[in-house]
Amino acid sequence: MANKTLKSLPNASANYAKIIKSMLPVVGKKVSKSKPLPDATYSINKLKIGRSHLQDYRRICGFADTGQVPPTYFAVLSQAVQMQMMVDEAFPFAMLGLVHIENSVTQYRRIADTETVAMSVSFANLRDHDKGKQFDFDTKVHDSDGELIWEGTSTYLSRQKTSSTKSKKDSPKAGKPTAEADDLHHIFAVPADIGRRYAKVSGDFNPIHIHPLTAKALGFPTAIAHGMWSKAKCLSLMDLPEAYTASVSFKLPILLPAEVELIGDSHRAMLENGEATFNLYNAKNDKPHLAGEITVINDK
Repeated sequence: MANKTLKSLPNASANYAKIIKSMLPVVGKKVSKSKPLPDATYSINKLKIGRSHLQDYRRICGFADTGQVPPTYFAVLSQAVQMQMMVDEAFPFAMLGLVHIENSVTQYRRIADTETVAMSVSFANLRDHDKGKQFDFDTKVHDSDGELIWEGTSTYLSRQKTSSTKSKKDSPKAGKPTAEADDLHHIFAVPADIGRRYAKVSGDFNPIHIHPLTAKALGFPTAIAHGMWSKAKCLSLMDLPEAYTASVSFKLPILLPAEVELIGDSHRAMLENGEATFNLYNAKNDKPHLAGEITVINDK
């Protein structure tokens, strides 16, 4: 098992030339389905949150400055480590073709933005998917006393030819519920440059998010929004409890620019039922972009 301790978060932008270089030899080549994931964990023992970067993240995602770490922030920080791991280790898939299909974050208590924490990121759970192979990056964050205070799982798909006979009926369908008076309900614009702006904060400069021309070269009609931006934006519009899990499945991409509609259960319903669902749709044609669920963690 490859256990590596990093002194600080990798600089994703500075490391991007290396990342792009690692993509080029495998683009267009068939990837062996038999290769395992690396058995690797990368850790940062003392991670102090940068105030300026956090403020930039809050602004672009819509989180208020409450003195607490937004629920998705550690997921963004862990992406720099994930990219480093895919470059350094014997990663079996083409990085450029990976699709982020699911994300789950669990916050066990509110986390002050002044805390120094320890973060670890691991490869996990390689398995079959109807469209290829999927795997996870598992991230854990502990406080200075060693208590687990946050953990998250990001699931990625490597598209490959499979023998699956499933039809297109499993694809996301259009249609959205009617929001009731006390439901979570917001309609907001997603600007054309959100991909470039979010990339500067997240370090994720995947060409599908940056410009219409680079997105078209990779099969999209125009640039698309980052899935983790859309999740963060949805959560920033919610009244969240002390401890909870927020899980989402990413559906159809948000083609930029766009107008989207968030519909979900009310905060009252969340507290009464211990859970709530929320969904993000295209405001003009009702196509689904994101399906999410909040599960409240009760006090011990």
